[in-house]
Amino acid sequence: MDNKKEESLISTLDKRGRSMTEKVIQSTDDILIILCKSVQKVLTKASGEEISFSPIVQKISKTCLKPDIGCFTVFEGGLSGLLIMNFTAEAAMEIYTSYMTNMGMPREELSILHTSDDVANSLGELMSQTMGHFQTDLRQELQVSIKLSLPKMLVINKDIAISIDTKIDTPQYRRVSFETENHRPFFLELGIEKTEFETLFPFEKEKEEDIDDILLAAQNKQRLSEKVLRL
Repeated sequence: MDNKKEESLISTLDKRGRSMTEKVIQSTDDILIILCKSVQKVLTKASGEEISFSPIVQKISKTCLKPDIGCFTVFEGGLSGLLIMNFTAEAAMEIYTSYMTNMGMPREELSILHTSDDVANSLGELMSQTMGHFQTDLRQELQVSIKLSLPKMLVINKDIAISIDTKIDTPQYRRVSFETENHRPFFLELGIEKTEFETLFPFEKEKEEDIDDILLAAQNKQRLSEKVLRL
């Protein structure tokens, strides 16, 4: 191969070594990975503990809130879907305790019951932060903008089926298991429209936002919403 042809070939490769003309297609499970990484990053940063998720995804037929604490939020716009996080009491208390002590709250001042409002409010705040991070990552990776509803937290003792309140012709449902640093499980369930994103031409990704800025913005938004609800 002569030098000119070699230089031409090299110039068509992006930083990842992939052809600039190659068409990349991303679908439901790619979006799920973006979401799972957002959950992992936010909870790890907020709690100061290592949060992990399974490399195995489960295809399910519906989304449900499950005991002991269920949290859900709806998103729509360039992509429509429903996110549910289900926490066992043990996982909820570990995340809540780690989050609050990581922010400097004395352990003796923390709630000791998973049914307390403090635990629900803290998990709701963390979910707001997670969705804010997911919103940013979607914009960076897929050039897609979404609007988010305020997360709702419920302490429950039985399964409650919940569906997306929008007309979606071919919904897809997924479940991924997570673990806290002390191996206490919690679960993510996603209901989303069947869709594919195909890269037509290369584009430069936006600069990644600092996760501390995302967490602070989500905290402020959540607290403002709570104040409005109390009025």
